[in-house]
Amino acid sequence: MSQPGLSHRFTKAIVRQPSKSITMGLRADDRGEPDADQFAQDHKTYISALERAGVSVSTYPPLEEFPDSVFVEDAALCFPEGAVILRPGAPSRTGEAEIMHQLLVSYFEDIERIEDDEGYVDGGDILVTEHAVLVGLSERTNQAGFDALKKKIAKWGYEAKAINTPEGVLHFKTDCGLIGPNAVLATYRLSDAECFSGMKIVEVPRGEETAANAICVNDTVLLSAGFPKTEELLRSEGYQITLIPTQQAALVDGGPSCMSLRFNPIKV
Repeated sequence: MSQPGLSHRFTKAIVRQPSKSITMGLRADDRGEPDADQFAQDHKTYISALERAGVSVSTYPPLEEFPDSVFVEDAALCFPEGAVILRPGAPSRTGEAEIMHQLLVSYFEDIERIEDDEGYVDGGDILVTEHAVLVGLSERTNQAGFDALKKKIAKWGYEAKAINTPEGVLHFKTDCGLIGPNAVLATYRLSDAECFSGMKIVEVPRGEETAANAICVNDTVLLSAGFPKTEELLRSEGYQITLIPTQQAALVDGGPSCMSLRFNPIKV
């Protein structure tokens, strides 16, 4: 890994407005449909939080034919040297990758992609740290996809490490999130994981596991609202927190990390 700040320092983000069809979005457990209008309002708050953290945000219109397309992070992985178009594990999301490819040519000259015969990888399973790219093997990311991704990013000098996502957890980042250059917020299921060796681990208080899907953007941690114990813990540790409403996103297995694709572009 050769780029200090790679994991948390960003100048640019891509987001896509939630569609009305978000009510048909994928979910591991059905806890009711999200309110599309409220989701749209919450998404605006999310964009404002990114901007206050120092990121220039490009917002793209809804894609009604892809209910889950608001979760743009699942379709690509970006580095200063280039981007990889991923292959989401859910068949209904396959078309999102091609659309993302069309967008990223404006920012990157070097674009790789996970091809149809190379398995599948969801961005929600990828945690970029300062030392390695951690990839959780899950229902949405398989070994073949990991192997392909590992080869593609090696040319830019990045090392990928496969991690076994805890049983019953949709994505690796459902249970963890970077909160600093060498610090991670994690649930009890991952708090002693060897993949975080050498990093500071802050364990999410029991009962607030959903809060683990936080993101560090420059010097700010974007944390889902509604988890007071986690908020208090992070503030006591000295972290600068911005709370964002994610209740609607959570109904379709979404959180802070998946609603934006954050990077440092090499093209203007």
